Amino acid sequence: MKPTRLTRVLESLLTQQWPAFVWGPPGVGKSSIVRGVAAAAGLPVIDLRASLLDPTDLRGIPAIENGRAVWCPPSFLPKATDKPGVLFLDEINAAPPLVQASLYQLVLDRRVGEYVLPSGWWIVAAGNRQQDRAVTFRMSSALANRFVHVTLEADADDWRSWAIGAGLDPLVVSFLGYRPALLSQEPGQEAAYATPRSWQMLCDVLTKFESPKACADLIPGIVGEGPAREFLAFLKQSANIDRIKAIVADPANAPLPDSLDGIYVLTSWLAHNATKEDVSAAASELLSRLPPEFAVVLARDMLRGKPAFARDPKYREFMKKHAALIAR
Repeated sequence: MKPTRLTRVLESLLTQQWPAFVWGPPGVGKSSIVRGVAAAAGLPVIDLRASLLDPTDLRGIPAIENGRAVWCPPSFLPKATDKPGVLFLDEINAAPPLVQASLYQLVLDRRVGEYVLPSGWWIVAAGNRQQDRAVTFRMSSALANRFVHVTLEADADDWRSWAIGAGLDPLVVSFLGYRPALLSQEPGQEAAYATPRSWQMLCDVLTKFESPKACADLIPGIVGEGPAREFLAFLKQSANIDRIKAIVADPANAPLPDSLDGIYVLTSWLAHNATKEDVSAAASELLSRLPPEFAVVLARDMLRGKPAFARDPKYREFMKKHAALIAR
């Protein structure tokens, strides 16, 4: 399922007792979505990397009280005095079988030995699939049967919406709008390959250099050779910021891009700068100049970057005329 659907599912499951297991390839945002759902509900998150635990870590260590051995639970587990929250067991299927076995009782019975998970705490786990070529151990059927299983997949439209709201580099956003299939790829022989996380990493790297050309040699080591080659070719062919600024200066008359990649660069750049008054005004003017299917892309992107754009009179006029396209 795509990220927006997974978010809604986890929000619904949050109020019941059954643990959830989020499957998915590396870099698609499993842990980010779990933390986002918890934050929206005002709940703290305790993140346990199951792959780093030993079987004895969850039960704790024994101590002698009145001549009897009692178990002292680890400090990283929620205490009875803690307010409700989310216990996130990340990389659970990367943990050795003995560690997984120690999680059986915690996941189903909400206790380990003498420790009891406080009321109000919800368990969520996450892990990579065996086909993702990540470090995994086969999960026993006994542990797997204790979860509600959901699978997260990268979705280009969801990622574009999030990336515009997060202010990611518009050149990367426009490229992935033009080539959505490159958002996430299966790992190959190269160390680097394309995932939503690696494209975000590329955006961060681009902000540290004066231009993509200045860090062109780094890009293959972030998203892989093939996607890097296509991204650089895309920039060479379509990314002309001076031309975009000329359009913003005279949106009613300036020549518009006539290629698909050029339009994606234009709409992504406008959305990235949506809070600027001249850009917002230019975007509203361009709604009537662009072909309707591309104007819809611009309208959606502007709303992601500036929700108040919905009050613009020209946007409202466009909505009345093309409501059927917007609803798709």
